[in-house]
Amino acid sequence: MADRGRSGLEFGVLGPLQVLADGRPVVIGRKGMRGLLAMLVLRANRVVPIDEIVDSLWVDDPPATARTIVHGYVSRLRRMLEQADPTGSARILTTPPGYQLAVDPWRLDFHRARQLVSSARGKPAPIRARLLRESLGLWRGPVLVDVPGEPVTTDLEELRLAAVEERVEAELELGRHLELVGELRQLVTEHPFRERLVDHMVRALYRSGQRADALEAYQRFHRRVVDELGIDPGPGLRLLHEQVLRDDPSLSSPGVAEQVVPPRVGVVVPAQLPAAATGFIGRDEELAWLDRLCDARDPAATTIAVVNGAPGIGKSELAVTWGHRRAGQFPDGLLFAPLNGFAPDREPVEPPEVLARFLLALGVPADGVPRDLGDRVGLYRSVLAGRRVLVVLDDAWDPEHVRMLLPPGAGSVVLVTSRRRLESLVVSNGARMLTLDTLTEAESVRLVDEVVGKPVSDREPVATRMLVELCGNLPLALRIAAAKLMFSPEWTVEDLVARLSDDDSRLRTLDLADSGVGVGRALAVSYRNLPPELAEAFRAAGVVPGRWVSPHAIAAVCGVDPGTAAGLLADLADAHLVVEQWRGGFVLHDLVRLYAREVLGEHERDGALRRLMEHYLAACDHARRLIRPVSDGLDFTGSTSARPTTAAQALSWFDEEWANLTALVHAGAEAGLHEQVWRLVRLVHTYCVTRLVGRQWHAVAELGLASARVVGDRRGELLVLHAAQDVDNRTGTPRGGLERAESAHRLAVELGDPRHLVMALDKLALALRAEGRATEALRHHREAVETARREGDAVNEATVLNNLAQTEQRLGRYDTAAEHQVQAVELYHRNGDERAYAVAVNNLAELYAELGLIADAEEHARQGVELARGGSMQFEEAFGRQVLGSVLAKRGERVAAQAELAESLRLFERLGSPRAMLVRTALEALTTGV
Repeated sequence: MADRGRSGLEFGVLGPLQVLADGRPVVIGRKGMRGLLAMLVLRANRVVPIDEIVDSLWVDDPPATARTIVHGYVSRLRRMLEQADPTGSARILTTPPGYQLAVDPWRLDFHRARQLVSSARGKPAPIRARLLRESLGLWRGPVLVDVPGEPVTTDLEELRLAAVEERVEAELELGRHLELVGELRQLVTEHPFRERLVDHMVRALYRSGQRADALEAYQRFHRRVVDELGIDPGPGLRLLHEQVLRDDPSLSSPGVAEQVVPPRVGVVVPAQLPAAATGFIGRDEELAWLDRLCDARDPAATTIAVVNGAPGIGKSELAVTWGHRRAGQFPDGLLFAPLNGFAPDREPVEPPEVLARFLLALGVPADGVPRDLGDRVGLYRSVLAGRRVLVVLDDAWDPEHVRMLLPPGAGSVVLVTSRRRLESLVVSNGARMLTLDTLTEAESVRLVDEVVGKPVSDREPVATRMLVELCGNLPLALRIAAAKLMFSPEWTVEDLVARLSDDDSRLRTLDLADSGVGVGRALAVSYRNLPPELAEAFRAAGVVPGRWVSPHAIAAVCGVDPGTAAGLLADLADAHLVVEQWRGGFVLHDLVRLYAREVLGEHERDGALRRLMEHYLAACDHARRLIRPVSDGLDFTGSTSARPTTAAQALSWFDEEWANLTALVHAGAEAGLHEQVWRLVRLVHTYCVTRLVGRQWHAVAELGLASARVVGDRRGELLVLHAAQDVDNRTGTPRGGLERAESAHRLAVELGDPRHLVMALDKLALALRAEGRATEALRHHREAVETARREGDAVNEATVLNNLAQTEQRLGRYDTAAEHQVQAVELYHRNGDERAYAVAVNNLAELYAELGLIADAEEHARQGVELARGGSMQFEEAFGRQVLGSVLAKRGERVAAQAELAESLRLFERLGSPRAMLVRTALEALTTGV
């Protein structure tokens, strides 16, 4: 499929059904699932009724359980898509009366094929042929050849044939008659009634000097349509036949070539572009963008394109390569000026010098070049008046310098490359902006092979992929790494990967000392040009260990307000030292991050990291309090510039920052900031419990526990142990539960803080219950309740009462359990703990069901679901629907119960909760019993 560099999911129907996740195939499963997914893809973003799905999958004889089977297919497809791409680039929505696939159309191969065919219309033949070949390249075989049922794909077959016909017509215009004859014979054999293909074949034969064969091709088609269809060929084909018979001269010309205006007599035609680099790889979209800009240019104006991007991204290479490819479009010459705006070892070239060089290149004698800048600009514009030229201004710094070098109209094009965006040229001169990104992995591998001169990726495929990843897919870094392999043939790719894997030496490795070329040197120029406040912000961005940087983080490190920090990051983005990937989210290229850390002194780094930790402690504490009330005694909210204001916003903030928080825990532990580390681990545990973060949590919790023990902070050790048990209990991944609970209890007794003792007793009781020792657990629960009440600790009292009721339920003491559960519900409601309140209401519904109070059970279960839906609580809603489904099943309402359990299963699977297995078992039992 095209555009493999796209992240997320892509869907292919132009051949066997295909799903790609970040370019890698995803196993779809059984035929029924393939058939359903094919229908959803073909009608993406539209509702496919379930009746239509059933009719398509089973045609004539659907089973009685067909709709249930479809529900199961949908559930498995949802799970498959979510596992393949947790970011949700494609989702299956339940939209009565059926389902729909919500997806960006560009992730569908047939949409891209249609767009390419549409884009080709009206373009010059070379561009048209290339776009149509690209479209046809998306077909991997017969449409949905591996899908059961009867998917409607006739429009896609027609699209392919239309693209073939258009592509052949474009290539005929380019004079490729002889090469097309064999292909056209095969196409006409496969599609004998396509008049346009017959037309193309007649033209190709005639222009290839095969006049008799051209006439025979027409006669054969004429006989076929008369005999089999009872009609004559269309008027266009009949006219072509007559033209062949009389050797019409117009048939001999494949098309009208572009009129090239020769240069005026006595005026030099400059050709100043440097030689294009060999082995130019990738950039197809960017080249096509420049092509479209050139083709659509106003013949009475000057078209300006600014190609901007990070150091080493390949701006100059792209500009020069495109200039050579389109040189024929500029009959009056190609002008090139290296402005050295960011050259590491050269002074910037000022406009007067560039104008003098251009005037000399255009044939103005040396003694005719004016001394005054204004006169030079005037003469330059006069010489180029009415002429069509390409002007490439490489490595520009100042937009005003560029303005002085703009030619007048007549359809000229100015191509500017810069590390800055030069946005004022867009406002005042109507420039268009093209920002370059790094290459894709496949393009990077090809570039390494090309520079080395042999396919190293065939011999060492894994090492080569690691090499391009360590180079960050940056063209300059890739070329330097490949050059080192070429200069040292005894090195393997694995040897170079080993050197690049050391962060402390990677930039030195990506440096060619003798040539003065290196990634670090290129970045140094951009850094040296930054004003002091921007340089400080750049170094601060290097301190942030996560995958992205927020204005609040920079504000904390630099000691400025968030608004100022946002402006500093925007300026760094303008200099292409960071990239704003979403609003307020800035990312550093790996090599840029290494350079930022390199220019940061060790003392400055320690202080900056400490300030960053303090910022996140305050931010996490503020966010967790919005999700649930806290009772651990930690409070850092006094120093936060709080952003979230609701629980939903707090969870979204944690979602965005989670990768940064885990990275910060590791960085803090390495830097010896152990007090901050254990506290941060404790603060994030509320989020981990809510979102069921298990796998990553374990590594973070171990670091927090180790940090607390390193500094001998027994309270910290207790709080991290409690947090670890809390997350383990919710995610169903207990790790030494009883042993850790006993350790925490000993610590709580030693510390003598009643609040901590309540927490430890409760967790010890839960651990004993998990071991099957429920009677012992009751004793600890009761002691915890008494202590909490004595201390007026309502938050912990509610939690212990809820857990006590669950233990009593386990022992069959339903009346007492219900009494305690009611008390827990009331306390949770009074404390404002909405999440726990929703769970407790559903726990009470379960107890009422056990007591035979089915009406009360259903009322509370529905209340629990509504509470969770109103608060956007996925786990709580899933649990509520599980309880409601079981209550409805007891009432004999099987269909309604199945619907609730199915939705509960979907939500639990989405969260990765172990409760999904329980719900699945209940749903299967209920379905089997129908």
